[in-house]
Order: sequence, then C-alpha cells, then structure tokens
Amino acid sequence: MALNPFPYAFDNKRYHTLAYHNRQVNCKTQKAVLDAGLSCPNLDGTCGVGGCIFCDGGSGYFTQDGRLSIREQLQLETERIRQKHPQDGIIAYFQAHTNTYADVDTLRGLYEEALKADVAGISIATRPDCIGDDVLALLKEIAGRKPLTVELGLQSSDDETAARINRGYPYEVFSACFARLRAAGIRICVHIMDGLPGENADKMLDTARALAKLRPDGVKIHLLHVIRGTRLAEIYESGGYTPLTLEEYVDVVIRQLELLPMETIIERITGDGDKAKLLAPLWSRDKIRVLGTIDHEMAARNTWQGRLYSQDGLHL
Repeated sequence: MALNPFPYAFDNKRYHTLAYHNRQVNCKTQKAVLDAGLSCPNLDGTCGVGGCIFCDGGSGYFTQDGRLSIREQLQLETERIRQKHPQDGIIAYFQAHTNTYADVDTLRGLYEEALKADVAGISIATRPDCIGDDVLALLKEIAGRKPLTVELGLQSSDDETAARINRGYPYEVFSACFARLRAAGIRICVHIMDGLPGENADKMLDTARALAKLRPDGVKIHLLHVIRGTRLAEIYESGGYTPLTLEEYVDVVIRQLELLPMETIIERITGDGDKAKLLAPLWSRDKIRVLGTIDHEMAARNTWQGRLYSQDGLHL
C-alpha cells in the first residue's frame, strides 16, 4: 500500500478527523450532551407531525434527564467525561430535538446557563428552518464570546428524499440558512445520512457534491439506523426498506470523502444507534470494525479526502 498522501493527518487516517483538528489548535475537547427540553416543528404540527421517519426522541437517548437544568446536566456530563478525559475541554452540546426552536429570550437563558459553566465552546444542533433574524443575531453574539458551532441537519440534498423521510423543508431553505450563517461568521457543521429510503449511491454522492460547493467547516456522516418504534421500523419490518450492507456503506463514504474539501473536518463518519432498540443494520454495532474497514479500504484504493474535489465543480 502507498504511503499516506493526506496532509491533514498524524496517523493512518486519510480524512480530516476532529482529533487531528484538536491537536492543531492544541485543545482536546469532549462533548457534554444536553437536552434543553425543546421540541421540533416537525413534531408539534408547525411543519409536520411524527418527525422524520427515523426519529427516535430527537437523539435524546444519549443525553442526561431533560427535566434537569442545563447547569445540572453539564455538571453530570462533566463528571462522566472527567473519568476518562480529566484534562479535556468541555463543549456544551445542545443535542436533543431543535435547539433554536423557541423565542429568543428562552434561548438566551439556555445558552447563558451553559456559558456560565466556563465551557470551552458551545455546539447547537438545529434545523435550517428554525433560525430567524433574531436568533441569528443571538448566535452571532454568542460566537463573539465563545467558540460556537451550529450543526444543521440536512441528511440529503434531494427534495424527493426529503419528502419521503418527512423532513419538512426543501433544500433551498438549507442553502439560504447556510449562507446567512456563513455571512455572520458562524462555524457550521452539516449532518448527512447515508442509506435513506429511495436513495442509491448517486443520490448520496450528489449530497456530497452539494456540500463540497458550500465548503462547510465540518461534516458528520451518519448511517441510517432502523430503530424499533419508528415509522422506518414499520417500513423495514413490512419489507419496504433494505438497509445498506457494510460494503455498500464503506464504498459510498469513501466516494463522498473524495469529493469533500480536504479542509472540511469530518466530525463523525458513522453514527451510534441505540443498541437496545436497533433492528438493522446489525453490523453497525461494531463501530471499530466500520472505522477500520474504511481506513483499510482507503489505503487499498490509494485515495483520500478531497482527491476529486474541485472548487469550480468541474470534477464533481
């Protein structure tokens, strides 16, 4: 196998990992996952009900009890993190549901409570249809005081897929929000998902091409998990959905990485499903195997993140 040609690496990785980024800025961090008790417009009827077909509590099963205050959740999360990473900085990660979906005074109170805990930064997961001008102004203010990342859930750039998964907004809403955040100087991480119903590899690569043109600061690549109790689980159990195989997932992830700019930090390259509720794909339980297979296959192909990236789009 050829020597690693990727410049943003200190190990065998051929993509721009968060670990590499943290070493470059000399600040290792861990995320304290929080539930701010907010809802989602795709749950309360504003733009839909039931959420996306794969939604299982808005990613809240990794958080502390949402009935606790942000201060109390941060304290518990910090104690958990310090057991393994006593020297690392703490990122207050507003993870569950849509964390800009409230009036601006409520949001200010939540964010200020995290800031008072002297965290290293704040990360806010949200939807692009939930950032109005007043919220954007608040985010810009927070970013001027503490490192801030806004994490936008996109999943797919294809509007037909968006309708199929009940996402509740078209791609143009995402791209407009992205432009507004970028103009405000706010760091952006985009979530995409591979294996969505009705999507083949070409569709998944189209999403990577769309992001490549935007040059996000970070990207999280998720595998679609079939979780018991979701609408997707009903479709799967009736034979209407076939999950990706490990080989298919590894192939499409590598091809997506080839399209993304080298500078974009790949903050996640596979997701974590609730193992107690996971129906499929069961191979995703072995995360180390998934990561190792991606690394091995990238080396075997002698490829790397950004190998096919072109800012003018000619090779995308």
